[in-house]
Amino acid sequence: MSQITTLTLLKFTSVASRIWAFGMMQFAHAPLAKVNGLEFYRLLGTGRDGFDPKPDLSTYALLQVWEQEDNANAFFTEATLFEKYKNKSSQHYTLFLKNILARGEWGGSNPFKKSSSLADTPLIAVITRATIKTKFLYRFWKYVPKSQQHLKGNDGLLFTKGVGEVPIKNMATFSIWKDLDSLNRFAYQTSGHVKAIGKTRSLQWYSEELFSRFQPYKSLGTWDGIDFLDTVSGQEIEKK
Repeated sequence: MSQITTLTLLKFTSVASRIWAFGMMQFAHAPLAKVNGLEFYRLLGTGRDGFDPKPDLSTYALLQVWEQEDNANAFFTEATLFEKYKNKSSQHYTLFLKNILARGEWGGSNPFKKSSSLADTPLIAVITRATIKTKFLYRFWKYVPKSQQHLKGNDGLLFTKGVGEVPIKNMATFSIWKDLDSLNRFAYQTSGHVKAIGKTRSLQWYSEELFSRFQPYKSLGTWDGIDFLDTVSGQEIEKK
């Protein structure tokens, strides 16, 4: 079996649960380091809607890369750590992802290996991650609203959320698209994003960056009552 990736979103509504979740950004490292078959992980905070750099203290994400799917299944069904996250959160949603391509580095290396087999689904999930050079922080965040303006009301976009390890400086995005055409139209045909790509190349405002595409093929839970795999009609996609 080949490597897979999972992305888990977790929502916390009470003050006590939010304090607990914030603390776990530090205290979850020890148990995660002992998880069998876990090749790479990141505990991620999130930003407010519209790629606002201010933190959303109600929502966190857990990105994990697994040697094989059996390891992931064992974690989500048996691990004490994940049971605690489920009990503390008001909702949780996990997508199982097969990598299509990944370019760049995250922490000095590329953690994602191309899958040897892909699912029968048009859905595309995208993870982008970058470390912004300190001298460009103001210019970068000032330009973000222009680069993202075509996301609002975009029929091809099912979900998007800004995530990251360090606020302001280490930024990442996770998004789900109806199909590859929808993603490409935004990435290469909308003026704001095309200009952002140009600025990235000319100014070189990242010290490290990574772009990766995945096929979502299995899910656990829902997000705001929605399982995004349900948006694909007539497809055989595994759900639990």
